[in-house]
Amino acid sequence: MSKTKLFVGAAAVIALLAVMLVFVRSSDAEIQPSAAGTQIESPAPSDATGIVTLTEAQLKSVKVMPVAQRVFEVEREAVGYVDFNQDRTVQVFSPWAGRIKQVFVKAGDDVKTGASLFSIDSPDLVQAESNLIAMAGVLQLTTRALERARKMFETQANAQKDLDQAISDQQTAEANYQAARDAMRIFGKSNQNMDAIVARRTTDGELRVASPLAGRVTSRNASPGLLVQPGSAPAPVAVADLSGMWLVASVSEYDLPLLHVGQQAYASVLAYPGRRFQAKISNIASTVDPVTHRVAVRSEIQDPRHELHPQMLADFVIRTGQTDQSAAVPVTGVVREGDGTMTVFVPLDGRRFERRAVQVGVTQDGLIQILSGLAAGESVASDGALFLSNALALQAR
Repeated sequence: MSKTKLFVGAAAVIALLAVMLVFVRSSDAEIQPSAAGTQIESPAPSDATGIVTLTEAQLKSVKVMPVAQRVFEVEREAVGYVDFNQDRTVQVFSPWAGRIKQVFVKAGDDVKTGASLFSIDSPDLVQAESNLIAMAGVLQLTTRALERARKMFETQANAQKDLDQAISDQQTAEANYQAARDAMRIFGKSNQNMDAIVARRTTDGELRVASPLAGRVTSRNASPGLLVQPGSAPAPVAVADLSGMWLVASVSEYDLPLLHVGQQAYASVLAYPGRRFQAKISNIASTVDPVTHRVAVRSEIQDPRHELHPQMLADFVIRTGQTDQSAAVPVTGVVREGDGTMTVFVPLDGRRFERRAVQVGVTQDGLIQILSGLAAGESVASDGALFLSNALALQAR
């Protein structure tokens, strides 16, 4: 009797499990159509070729444009600063010791070649002028003595030795007078200046220091009463020729094989957005900075309007080769994938886009150079490439 009850209980359990299995299967069958219906409303899943399909609403986030050819310059970029042309900048020192008497310029003044910058009261000049006046008097005296000696010798009023002595004295006086005039030339005095000093027989110790070139006074340390010595820093006045400036760029040592004197360079500064100043490389430093591993490259630029100022920060572009014509895509049309691959999205029809790997070159004026993988005349997603990349990644999950 107990065995019969056990058998009946087992049969009931088996029947219950069968009913639950049927219920589960029927439930899966009911849920499956709903999932399938949801997938129809979203973009189709991507396939192995990297194709993504967008809905009409998603297409509004993408802009398509044809790929065009563009000329790209083969260039290297660097940063640097503007500086005076040091070959045309002069620290004007006084050639003589003395105290500054007058200053005729101030910082920012434009001066011409030969213009007086400052003057000094020089005791050495006073001594030289006094010596010139004395030598001129001695020469005049010995010249008259020689004339008398010759007349007396003609009348046999004196001996030959007296005439010879007068000739020797006159020659010595003439030599001393010429030496005094040569000493005055050291102070920049002309023959007319020396003749005037001898004629008026007065001294004037004021010496004027003139500008050796035409340019602008960039600094002034001179003031009346200041004692100056030749070559003693700081210079009383500094003058720079501003018609040309230096552009000094700090270039990576890896770019050195591409650079040579005479190459064109361009610079842009924050003060003049959108403008490019053209220059030409004039010097490449012979040593590399051991810390930064960069080298100073100097370019000369003409600045007739004096718009550039020293120590302005500048972005440099140095042309290192011939121009290259290639396909160009806007920066927003290229995506860097997680593995470093650069890709674009090419439309196949109204809604489908194919991801395509490309090799890129330089970036100029908001466009990226396409070296391979895309040809001129094809179309590409110029805006929304990143959106397409993200959509493809989501559909691949």
